[in-house]
Amino acid sequence: MSGIESISAVTLVVADMARSVRFYEALGFERLYGGEDADFTSYRVGGGYLNLAFRADAGGVAEWGRTIVYVTDVDAMHARVVDAGFAPEFAPRDATWGERYFHVRDPDGHELSFARPLG
Repeated sequence: MSGIESISAVTLVVADMARSVRFYEALGFERLYGGEDADFTSYRVGGGYLNLAFRADAGGVAEWGRTIVYVTDVDAMHARVVDAGFAPEFAPRDATWGERYFHVRDPDGHELSFARPLG
């Protein structure tokens, strides 16, 4: 037994905090700390946190990575993303591993997957 219990937070490096704050708040993330003029912003995600850390040299930082966020209604979240003017990579779909999901990239290229277990 490793003693590892959970992930407390994921921190993403961003090149433009104001742009990123507007993106995450348009999707409904609840801000706990920071904001458009801050170097660090934190959002509550269930029992954990999604953090944004500003770095002036962050252009092109996101090689590839995915943060999976469970939501109560994947289709409603997809509609919210589209209504906010963002372009998901595909419409919600059911996966063979038992989740309904879709992906959207944040302004720095970080991939967010919004999902919910099927059944």
